Amino acid sequence: MSEYFSLSDSDVIGFDLDHTLCRYHLKETSRLIYESFARYLVEHKGYDQDLLNLTPATWDFCFKGLVVDLEDGNLVKLAEDGTVLRATHGTNDLSTEDIIKHYGPKREWMHFNSLNTSFTRSAKYYFYDNYFDLPGALLCGRVVDMLHKRGNEVNSDFWKDMVAAIDHNYKTSAFKEDAGTYFPSVKRDPGRYLQPCSDSVKTWLRSMKNAGKVLLLITSSHSDYCRLICEHILGKDFEELFDVIITNALKPGFFSLVPQQRPFRTLVNDVEESEGLPSLDKPGWYSQGNWPHLHELLKTMTGKPEPKVVYFGDSMRSDMFPACSFGKWETVMIVEEMEGEGVPKSDAAMSNEAQVEPLEKRGKFEEQGMKSPSDVSKQWGSYFVDSHRSGGGDEESQKLTWCCHCIHKYSTMAIPSVEHIADLPLDYKFSRFSPDKPCTTGYYPRPPDSLLKRCESLS
Repeated sequence: MSEYFSLSDSDVIGFDLDHTLCRYHLKETSRLIYESFARYLVEHKGYDQDLLNLTPATWDFCFKGLVVDLEDGNLVKLAEDGTVLRATHGTNDLSTEDIIKHYGPKREWMHFNSLNTSFTRSAKYYFYDNYFDLPGALLCGRVVDMLHKRGNEVNSDFWKDMVAAIDHNYKTSAFKEDAGTYFPSVKRDPGRYLQPCSDSVKTWLRSMKNAGKVLLLITSSHSDYCRLICEHILGKDFEELFDVIITNALKPGFFSLVPQQRPFRTLVNDVEESEGLPSLDKPGWYSQGNWPHLHELLKTMTGKPEPKVVYFGDSMRSDMFPACSFGKWETVMIVEEMEGEGVPKSDAAMSNEAQVEPLEKRGKFEEQGMKSPSDVSKQWGSYFVDSHRSGGGDEESQKLTWCCHCIHKYSTMAIPSVEHIADLPLDYKFSRFSPDKPCTTGYYPRPPDSLLKRCESLS
């Protein structure tokens, strides 16, 4: 395999939608998602009204890559070998002594093997790996704090209520029914939450299509929400940009290898036809589906027995791991945390933000300093690297986080946003991640600060 990677070598270029092609105003969206979940717990499940009150400082807790241990209410940040780097009970830090008491002198998290090898959901833990459910980590922590305050036992029962809150706001029918808090708010004021794509991204998509590439959009969002987003960020003619659009794809299940599991379905007025399709025979807009049937269509469309696919996504669990492991696709991970660690924002993104966020709209949270969920957290540290003291020793070592290790293992390369590469020629050669290269290789336009520092300290 070449140490470089170029889009011009691919036959098919695929995109996830949310937080990949579509960038959100993270602070606004995170507050909305938190409120959507918390309001449900208060109004439908009798939880304390205080869950709805947040200060800007509270948002420091909101950090991607945490795992919540549903049996005891701990949240943990893991190293690449499954060691617990940091942990909280609810939102309160556990000391080194507490961590050792809980996880033993080697600080080993007991479910690591099952999470690390398959990313499957479990009744024992939940992995927060995307911005759509991330505010739930903060809510989880606060629910555990509240249960303690009441003197209640913490067990996995609270999680059933959390799942009900997620389902209430995000279920397939919620958009059409105006149910919950999330969809009605985005429908009322899309510009408050969604950042339009820059002209350079639209030109880039067209240039790939003109160069004969097949363009895919694969999202787990339902068709009505997908249409709202795409019209807002790409324009009314967005369907012309893609050869195949797949909504309600139910990733990562989409990539699982048995095509019988979920056939593709056609849509009529955003309603799925009850009869599944035996195969895909032409480009178009479809719902649900599976990777093997899509693969057959791509062979026909490209005229190649093994079309080369590259796929852009932001979720390790839903995008990178399954597309790389099952689809054998090249994968480009969108890692907004790079911007929180010294990687400059793209020019297009900067001018975009200036246009769409007049100061009066930013509200008091901005002035009082709410942290963006993609920035480094005081409580949790860096997304990529963390210092670690082994039991009993004063030796401090810099360890890669498990999330960072997964990026290097399942992604071809990582970028903070598609805006960062949209102005480059299609045959631009990017360095790819490789086990025999320094761990800083594979990040474009440059690696995050914490990884650079770690490499300097090792050399």
